[in-house]
Amino acid sequence: MSPETLMKSPVTPAELSSFSPDDFDTYVMHTYARFPLALERGEGCRVWDTNGRDYLDFVAGIATCTLGHAHPALIEAVTRQIKALHHVSNLYYTPQQGALAKWLVENSCGDKAFFCNSGAEANEGAIKLARKYAHDRRGIEHPVILTAQASFHGRTLATVTATGQPKYQQGFSPLVPGFAYVPYNDIAALEAALEELDQDQPQVAAIMLEALQGEGGVRPGAVDYFQRIRQICDQRQILLILDEVQVGMGRSGKLWGYENLGIEPDIFTSAKGLGGGIPIGALLCKASCDAFEPGNHASTFGGNPFACAVALAVCQTIEGEDLLENVQQRGEQLRQQLRTVAEKYPGLIAEVRGWGLINGLVLRPEIDLSAPEIVKVAMAEGLLLVPAGPKVVRFVPPLIVTSHEVDQAVRSLEVALERLS
Repeated sequence: MSPETLMKSPVTPAELSSFSPDDFDTYVMHTYARFPLALERGEGCRVWDTNGRDYLDFVAGIATCTLGHAHPALIEAVTRQIKALHHVSNLYYTPQQGALAKWLVENSCGDKAFFCNSGAEANEGAIKLARKYAHDRRGIEHPVILTAQASFHGRTLATVTATGQPKYQQGFSPLVPGFAYVPYNDIAALEAALEELDQDQPQVAAIMLEALQGEGGVRPGAVDYFQRIRQICDQRQILLILDEVQVGMGRSGKLWGYENLGIEPDIFTSAKGLGGGIPIGALLCKASCDAFEPGNHASTFGGNPFACAVALAVCQTIEGEDLLENVQQRGEQLRQQLRTVAEKYPGLIAEVRGWGLINGLVLRPEIDLSAPEIVKVAMAEGLLLVPAGPKVVRFVPPLIVTSHEVDQAVRSLEVALERLS
């Protein structure tokens, strides 16, 4: 690289606006099948593209932008903390990390917290903790973790192995040993798998599930299924891990997804909505299964003061602005209106399902129409949606979404469906 290149001034806003998809694809790995849209700013539940067109954002960074875009609480937290101290090593005490851990523990069933940078890392930490517990406390030499078919737990090698969808695992073998899969919401299948795996000696260390399967098609967990699993785990000394990466932080209408199921996990994970769009992940556990010791697990960036200050602002805003009430009301409004749409298009739509502000419009399996096709046409109508598999359109707006914005989103969806039908 020449000295002239090194000395070049930073890219200007005008240059960013003119940066084309072809320019992007020249320099960025093709790990996403991106829609032809470049976004440059946002406010509340709206975003604007580089051509100045606005869109109603019912993707929210895929259930991540809890407070929407440019929320005053985030702006204040980001500005204050970046001026003070943005990163130090975990070799030292970080007050912001301690304050965030305190808030999470006091507002959940967890006793201890570990911070990282993403949901995949949080789930990776949960897997490691379950294995350490199995080795140290139960004497299991080769522990097995049961996960569900159609689940999604991340893209690291261990979490993609835990993910019960072969399409995400293709091309990455050999996968990590120590995982087995069962159908979701099927207690008979789970009990049969346990009997087979533990028939000679205990092998199953943990059962790892999502309270609601997000990427797997917005499938809520059944209450009786999870309550029976809790009983089984207690009887067999198996740890119950709940992946709350997508459904946690208020998205379900309660702060945590497990609250909808009437149980408490031994370990649970959070990310996405925790930082409102700033990367952070968290692993929380009961004191009884905290098997980590110094040197067992770590993260360079995890729990840095910047990310923790922002996440704490998100937590306090959810609490202070009573956003859970808004999630419950707007979620019910959205589901009712989507069911009305489903009645209008019975040949296209099979059902509507979800909790709070994570909802799925399920297409009939026999039709040719796919979820990505609906997403693309809705985008042309100014509404951003996201697929949850080939036959489910997912609605995950910011938790601050208004009644008027829900009405507008459904109207745009109806126009899109009319065009497609």
